Amino acid sequence: MKKDIHPDYHFITVAMTDGTEYKTRSTYGKEGDKLTLDIDPTTHPAWTGGQGKLVDRGGRVSRFKEKFKGILGS
Repeated sequence: MKKDIHPDYHFITVAMTDGTEYKTRSTYGKEGDKLTLDIDPTTHPAWTGGQGKLVDRGGRVSRFKEKFKGILGS
């Protein structure tokens, strides 16, 4: 392999929406960083069959609903 062209591959901590955490290797950030997920397999409808709960972090869902209210008659 050529030197100094590949990203650093190191351990990070991934925090799920339910508060659980696990360590994995990644090119994200730097060694020891924490990646906090907004949507994960416990909340995304693709994995939950549409029954997941949507976590509104930072008002994103509220802003989306306000922006597009009335489009589908809701």
